[in-house]
Amino acid sequence: MRPATTRKLIISLALLAALAPAAAMAHPGHPGHEALGLGAGFAHPFTGADHMLAMVAVGLWAALRGGRAVWAWPAAFVSAMAVGYAFGQTEALAGTIEPVVLASVIVLGALTAAQAKLPLAAGALLIGACGAAHGYAHGVEAPQGGLGFPVGFVAATASLHLAGLAAGGLLQRFGRPELIRLLGAGAAAGGLILAVA
Repeated sequence: MRPATTRKLIISLALLAALAPAAAMAHPGHPGHEALGLGAGFAHPFTGADHMLAMVAVGLWAALRGGRAVWAWPAAFVSAMAVGYAFGQTEALAGTIEPVVLASVIVLGALTAAQAKLPLAAGALLIGACGAAHGYAHGVEAPQGGLGFPVGFVAATASLHLAGLAAGGLLQRFGRPELIRLLGAGAAAGGLILAVA
């Protein structure tokens, strides 16, 4: 795919996600967010396809990029997610963050599918912004107080990043980077399905 075509595809997908009605957003209704504790926090990211798709896509894209991105990009997501969680606990922002959460799924998947070669810092900033949105969504939903829940969902997020990195690393080792791109396209498609469902 040519760079101009890739850019147009990414912009189109992000705009589509942003225009999706709030009623169709994936986040509300995740089971388990009523309970405090490490187990509830760890389980939470696995109860929403939006979280799983975005977090695995970060690992896949980092594996494709290679080098320092392998650790820096997942670390950017997790760090920004923790900050977003703190803001979510205060409900500091007005309105819903759900369009941004779904746009992050689509964009991360599309960038992986396009094998976008962003500079390390630019990729970290973009991924960090996605992480902050997911963290804010977690923070709004999570019960107030206690460290168990946030520690649990940070651990689950890291495990999903590692799953994406492992899959990407294995596919690279076997000379099949096109399958990583296909998985990225699947994540973007999953985000679109969530946006219009």
